[in-house]
Amino acid sequence: MSGNVWEWIEDCWHENYTGAPTDGAAWLEAGGGNCGQRMVRGGSWPDAPEIVRASSRSWIYAGYRYDYIGFRLAQDLP
Repeated sequence: MSGNVWEWIEDCWHENYTGAPTDGAAWLEAGGGNCGQRMVRGGSWPDAPEIVRASSRSWIYAGYRYDYIGFRLAQDLP
């Protein structure tokens, strides 16, 4: 998936990982998060190669839409 589109995730923007959930849960407004700015990960096709990686993170305004931002649907299996 890397390099296709930035992946929009449920987490709200936090400056760093201090206080982040350790159980894989979404990190919302707790700990000073800003849900008007949502997290995106992974980089996209117009980005430099060093940005196109799973650990790349950035934010984008919650109402913003563009052709290099997408999302992945996932479902927990019983």
